[in-house]
Amino acid sequence: MADKRGHVVSLRSRMLCSLCKTGQLILINILLLSLSQAKVDRPRGVSISKSSLYKPGDSFTCFDNSDTIPYSQINDDYCDCKDGSDEPGTSACPNGSFHCTNAGYRPLTMPSSRVNDGICDCCDGTDEYSGETTCVNTCREMGRAMREEQERMKQLLQEGVKIRDDYIKQGKDAKTEKRARLEALEKEKDEAEAKKNELENIKNEAEKPEKEAKDAHQKAWEEEKSLREAEKEAKKVEEAFAELDSNADGMVTWEEVQTHSEFDIDVNGTVEEDEAKEYLEDHNSVDIKTFQEKVWPNIKDIIKFPEPEKEESAKGEATPPGEEMEEGAEFPEEAEVAPSPETKSQGGEDEDLGDDDDEEEEDYDKDDEDYEKDDEDHEYGTDEKKEEEEEEKMPDYDEETKVLIQAADNARHEFTVAEQKFKDLENEMNDLNHFLTLDLGPDDAFYPLKGQCFEYTDREYVYKLCPFDKASQRPKNGGSETSLGTWGKWTGPEENIYLKMKYERGQGCWNGPDRSATITLHCGMKNELRNVAEPNRCEYTFDFETPAACTAPAKQSEDIHDEL
Repeated sequence: MADKRGHVVSLRSRMLCSLCKTGQLILINILLLSLSQAKVDRPRGVSISKSSLYKPGDSFTCFDNSDTIPYSQINDDYCDCKDGSDEPGTSACPNGSFHCTNAGYRPLTMPSSRVNDGICDCCDGTDEYSGETTCVNTCREMGRAMREEQERMKQLLQEGVKIRDDYIKQGKDAKTEKRARLEALEKEKDEAEAKKNELENIKNEAEKPEKEAKDAHQKAWEEEKSLREAEKEAKKVEEAFAELDSNADGMVTWEEVQTHSEFDIDVNGTVEEDEAKEYLEDHNSVDIKTFQEKVWPNIKDIIKFPEPEKEESAKGEATPPGEEMEEGAEFPEEAEVAPSPETKSQGGEDEDLGDDDDEEEEDYDKDDEDYEKDDEDHEYGTDEKKEEEEEEKMPDYDEETKVLIQAADNARHEFTVAEQKFKDLENEMNDLNHFLTLDLGPDDAFYPLKGQCFEYTDREYVYKLCPFDKASQRPKNGGSETSLGTWGKWTGPEENIYLKMKYERGQGCWNGPDRSATITLHCGMKNELRNVAEPNRCEYTFDFETPAACTAPAKQSEDIHDEL
C-alpha cells in the first residue's frame, strides 16, 4: 500500500512539474508577444539602431558635436545641427537622412529632402505623413514578391551549382588525364630523341661517301667543261684569224684589219692606220700565236663574222629588181602566161586593175616570206639554245654513285621521320604544359568553356567570344573579322577575381588604342553571350552567362524583416 501511495505521489509530482513548465512557456510567449507589439519610442525617421541616441527628456547632441539642443527641438522643421541629425523626420536640413522601417520589406534610408514631397518613396508611406498625399502600405506585398523571386533565384542557383559541380569534375578529370599523358610522353620523348640521334649519326655516315662521290663527279665535269670551253675558244680564235687573214698567208696585217669597219674607234667611217695598229698591239702584223695571246682578248667582243648563208636561200629566188638578166638568158617556161581572151577585150582599165592585184599579191607574198624567214630563224635559234643547254647539263652519275645517293636518301628519310616524331611529341607536351598551367577558375570550373566559341548578334555586328582564346567582331552582312583581343587574365574584384575576364592587344583602332574586351560573368543555366557594348572607343564589354559562375547560395538577407 505504501509503495502504491509513493508511486501516486511521484506521478502527481511529475504532472505538477510538467504543468509548471507548460505555464512557464505560456508566460514566456505572452511576454514575447507583448514585447513584439510594443512600440519603441523614437523620433520619426530614426532607425531602431540609432534610437538610443534620441532620449526623451534629455538634451540632444548633434552627431558631429557641432551643437547640443533640447529634445523638443528635434523634428521641429528647423535645422539646428550642421549635419542635419536633429531633423531626421523633416525636410528642413538638406543633408539630413530619413529612415523608412518598411516592415515586411527592406528598410530604406534616403535624403530627408524627399519627406512630404508628394511622392511615396517608402513602401510603408511614412515619408508622406503630412496627409497631403495618401500612400498605401505595400511592404507586405513587395516583401512577398521579393521573397518568391529570391526563392526562384535560389533554386536556379542551386541548379547552376549542380552543373558547376559537374564542370569541376570534368576539369579535374581532364587535368588528371593530361598529367598522366604528360608522364607517358616524357618517356616516349626520351626514346624518340635517342632514336633520332642514332638515325642522325647513320645519316651523317651515309652522306660522307655520297658527298665524296658527288664532289668527284662535279670536279670531273668542271674539268671537262673547261676543256670544252678552251676548245671552243681556240676554234673562235682560228675563225677570227682566218676572217682577218684575207690573203691566207698566215699573218694578219694592219691593212687587213682596216677592211673591218667595226674597228673604227672614232666612228668617222674609216679605220685609220693607228686604229688598226692599236688593235694589233702596235704590230704591223701578227701570227696566230701572237694573235691568240695579245690581239684576241681585245677584239673578241668587237669582231663581226658574216652570217652563214642558208643552202636553200639561193634556190628558186627571182632576180632582184633593178638587175638585168644575162645576155642569152631565157625566162623559164613556167613564167610565160598567155593572156586570156577576156583580158584582151577589157582594155587598159582592166589591165590597170590587174596590175593592182599583182602588187597586192606581191606584198602578201613578201610578208609571208618575211614571216617564214623569222620563223626559221626562231627555230634555228631555239635549236642552238637547246644544244647549248644540253652541253651545259652535267651528265648523269655513274651506277656506283647512284647507289651511294640512294643509301643516303634512305638514311635522310628515316632521320626526317624520326625528327618529325620527336617534334610532334615536343609540341604535344608544350600544349599539355600550357593547359596544366592555365588558370581555369576555382577548381577548374571553367574548363568546359575552353575550346568553345559563342556568338551574339546586334543590329550591325556579330560578336564572337572564345574563352581563354580570343574575342572578335565581324560585320553582320559579311566582311573580315576584327580582333578585339586575345586572352589576357582574370580582372574581377579582389574578393573574387573570377567574375571578369580581360582580352587584350586586339587590332589597333585608327588613331587610337588597341582594341580590348572585358567579359563580365553571370550565373546562368547555360553558356550564353547575352550582350555586347562599346562604352568607350575601342573598349568593349561582354555579358556572359555560365553555370561556372554560380556559387553556393548565401543565407537569406537579414535586412528583410519586420522591425518593432
